[in-house]
Amino acid sequence: MPTEQTEPATTAGALVTGYRLILPDDWAQIPLRHGTEEAVRSILDEAFRRIPPGSPEDKVGPYKRELERRFRAAVRRVQEGNALDLYLPVKSADNVNLGASIVVSETLLPRRHEQTAHVEPTDVAVQLLVNDGADNIDLSSGELDGALAVRREHVADADLDRGADLGSRRVEYIVSVPDDPDRWFTAAFSTVGGGDPRDELADALVEWFDAVMATLRWRRG
Repeated sequence: MPTEQTEPATTAGALVTGYRLILPDDWAQIPLRHGTEEAVRSILDEAFRRIPPGSPEDKVGPYKRELERRFRAAVRRVQEGNALDLYLPVKSADNVNLGASIVVSETLLPRRHEQTAHVEPTDVAVQLLVNDGADNIDLSSGELDGALAVRREHVADADLDRGADLGSRRVEYIVSVPDDPDRWFTAAFSTVGGGDPRDELADALVEWFDAVMATLRWRRG
């Protein structure tokens, strides 16, 4: 079913007020500006309901506390990046953990009033993507719902300090928001695959994310 950004991510007078992405029902949306606690609580309650009835309380209690601690910590880390939404595959009926996530955010570039030369959105996007110095980046460009989109893919090493125990395959779409060249929409996908970010599961999930991004549609006020 369509998942729609309801937080108006816009400046006064802008026509684009949000976005829509079509995701499977087993992916849950966690809005990070408003309604975060309600979404987190609903996801945790659903996870706790999957615990088999009659399980010993001395095992269930610590498990639930640790699950909640880890989950809330992960959400907080994303919130600290000032993102709009976090999507996680948390409703799988067969309890398969895909080890994947999608983080949606928005970037507003500083306005340079003294600059007279026109800067193409493509030039700005490429500069943003390559400035971090990461190696082995796959970079391409195209359009999504009529807007310039730059796709960036790479493999990131494990980072224990940030809670990443395994390396991950990462794909980012940075999209120029229509009618405002200083605004950029970013959807960042990450997966550990089956334990190796270059394995067949990771490949399949990257293809799936590309298909999800093809459903991007702007929400206009």
